[in-house]
Amino acid sequence: MKIVVALVAALLVLLGFNSMFQVSEGQGALLLQFGRIVRTDYAPGLHFKLPLFQQVLHFDDRILSLQPSPERALTADQKNVSVDYDVKWRVVDRTQYFRAIHADALQAAQRLTPIVRDALRAQVAARGLSDLVAADAQTFTDPVRQQADAVARKELGLAVVSVGVERISLPDEVSKSVYKRMREERERLANQLRADGDEAAAKLKAQADGDAAKVRADADRDAAKVRGDGDAQAAAIYAQAYGQDPEFFAFYRSLAAYRKAFANGGVLVLKPDSEFLKYFNESAPKK
Repeated sequence: MKIVVALVAALLVLLGFNSMFQVSEGQGALLLQFGRIVRTDYAPGLHFKLPLFQQVLHFDDRILSLQPSPERALTADQKNVSVDYDVKWRVVDRTQYFRAIHADALQAAQRLTPIVRDALRAQVAARGLSDLVAADAQTFTDPVRQQADAVARKELGLAVVSVGVERISLPDEVSKSVYKRMREERERLANQLRADGDEAAAKLKAQADGDAAKVRADADRDAAKVRGDGDAQAAAIYAQAYGQDPEFFAFYRSLAAYRKAFANGGVLVLKPDSEFLKYFNESAPKK
């Protein structure tokens, strides 16, 4: 009799423990009865269920990370690129999460990967290589997240929280082609800049030569005018001096001619009665 009582007591204790379950912080729970969902909205804490007839399925309710292998995709200009990316996701529809993959995180990652991959390929295919490299990260990843999120919510009960692109790299053959094209573009730009510089320099030189020629012409004109004025004044002075004393003026002019003729120590062969030697043969000018 004591053994029966002990067994009944042990059974009641086991049933009591089986009727309680704990939901931890960051955890979700599904209450199942014969494989059907009875309740999904459990908060963290201690809860109760019918022993033997009901089961509890726990799952991670936090934001989880997924980092698939790098994805190769084709750009709009038919260039292969390799994209390293990561995905953050969480459960938002517990019922759909259970129905689609029985609340299994491993299956969730396996099912979510191709959904994000298709969205990623679609965005790569919509852009040329240069646009893809120059694009802002958020501008590129937002459409990927939105497309993947819409499919994941409907099919798996999951929300795609974010899609992050760590690196976009090129295969070796594509890299060589891209670098060659970039080098050619830079050389073309450099040649264009040099040509523009030469053209600008030629224009500046032509303008400077024109300005210099104008300055010289103006200077020559002004000099000619000054020389003309000086010659006119000199002629007037000579005329005035000649009018006052023609003989002295002639004598003075002869001295100037002598000075110029003998300035370099030259030798002149002249007749003694030459007009040039007039004043050498006279002791003083006649008055």
